[in-house]
Amino acid sequence: MAEHQQRPGFMPEKGPSTSQVLAVITLFPVGGILLVLSGLTLAGTLIGLTVATPLFVIFSPVLVPAALVLALAVTGFLTSGAFGITALSSLSWIVNYFRKGHVTEQMEHARRRVQEGAGQLGMKAKEAGHGIQGKAQETTRT
Repeated sequence: MAEHQQRPGFMPEKGPSTSQVLAVITLFPVGGILLVLSGLTLAGTLIGLTVATPLFVIFSPVLVPAALVLALAVTGFLTSGAFGITALSSLSWIVNYFRKGHVTEQMEHARRRVQEGAGQLGMKAKEAGHGIQGKAQETTRT
């Protein structure tokens, strides 16, 4: 078996390339520095929390209502904005609907139906009037 052939499942026999070595040499210290900074940040956070906890306990009667008021104010502003955007988009949709002429077709259809309904109502009123007039004439005869 020749030494320069690769066996399946094994790494090639040649070493890493120069760019791979440079990448490891460059990134290893950067990763170490970032890891140290991460540890320092965690330690600073824990120290700050340790110092601030008694202050939170002492001032909690003031801080809790203040946080609640702040949360409600932010919620109110966001809700107001959402309602405003909804209203503007609805008005925009209505204006575009009118501009495209969909309403004129529907208005004509509605007008015809109202006229038909008014005609039918007039006929019924006329029939009712004739019925009342007939009854009135009968009562005057008797």
